[in-house]
Amino acid sequence: MKRIFQAYLNTSLIKKITAALVLGLIVGFLAGEQSTVLAPLGDLLMRLLKFIILPLILFTLIVGINQTGISNLGRMGGKVFLYYVGTSALAILVGVTIASLFNPGMGLSLTGNESVDVPENPGVTSVLLNIVPDNIVTAFTEMNLLGIIFTAIVFGVAISYLRSTNAYQKQANSLYRVIEGLNEATLTVMKGILQYVPVGIFAIIAEIVGTRGADVLSELGYFIGVLYIALLVQFAFYMVLLFITKNKPTAFMREARTPLVTAFATQSSSGTLPVTLNAAKNLGLNQGLYGFSLPLGATINMDGAAIRIAVSAVFAANVINQPLDFAGVLQIVLVGVLASIGTAGVPGAGIIMIATVFSQVGLPMEAVALLTAVDVFVGMGATALNVTGDLVGTKIINKTEKKQTA
Repeated sequence: MKRIFQAYLNTSLIKKITAALVLGLIVGFLAGEQSTVLAPLGDLLMRLLKFIILPLILFTLIVGINQTGISNLGRMGGKVFLYYVGTSALAILVGVTIASLFNPGMGLSLTGNESVDVPENPGVTSVLLNIVPDNIVTAFTEMNLLGIIFTAIVFGVAISYLRSTNAYQKQANSLYRVIEGLNEATLTVMKGILQYVPVGIFAIIAEIVGTRGADVLSELGYFIGVLYIALLVQFAFYMVLLFITKNKPTAFMREARTPLVTAFATQSSSGTLPVTLNAAKNLGLNQGLYGFSLPLGATINMDGAAIRIAVSAVFAANVINQPLDFAGVLQIVLVGVLASIGTAGVPGAGIIMIATVFSQVGLPMEAVALLTAVDVFVGMGATALNVTGDLVGTKIINKTEKKQTA
């Protein structure tokens, strides 16, 4: 037994996750509804990942700021923001273009019985205000990632400044060493959690396949197929972007595939964050950069979700036999980018984003109810692309920073 456990530990994480996916599919198809007994194992994985997110963001970012420097952080932050906005807009254009070529939804019709409860959209203004928490404790207990990032940056900058003063240099250095130790302890805990990831993914996939079955896939399978084509086009764009910036896509994917698969199974960008940060570390990226860009990206950069908005909009327009014109496409691009930021970190964010865009361009809300039937399968691919986009941007920006410091 000890030998088997040791062999498991020595096997690469991506091999274990791949095996977990295959076993999950097999068990799900064979066990059907009975696969729900595995649900607690999947729930435990999500709890463990969320458990480590808070200290991981807090300590990684504070340490990164003190290693990188305040002026460098500001420069990197500008690059990160421009990359996120630019790729989100491009993702929506890709989604609209691909969907317009394949026209999902043609031949389908609304029965009038479809309904869905859409959570209230908090709006961009509310999200921006939530960056500055009115209570630090609440920001942490409610897992307000933007608030936690803000807190980490403020205290990281303060510690960095105090370390440069004569009056408080000794105390600040002592405090920084404590935080460095806590950061290393957090990374050690994370290594242990990563060993459980394949078990949790096996349980999640088995439950999804067992409870959803093939019926839903056959009904809206064409829509799912078109969406995944658009996701693959955006993924190909990332690889081209890596290539033209002289980053090797194959070397990148060796590390990126683990968070990509984890995101696919868990459907959570923030839940995958510990795995994504670990991949960035293995890629040798600047800790000050990825400690900031990846948590921020997991919250506001949703290229996969942007494609989902675009394809869903074309689908709904075809269902009511009113194809989108150029003005409608332009409106989807503008509203979609704002919606993907304005619903950051909100439960049911995908449905909120789609409903927000539909209401702005005059598409039927009943179509949202149709799309919720395949929400899980759509969310898997979209989340995987979200995480990939975050890592690609961080990798590219990291190379530009190396040139500036060279």
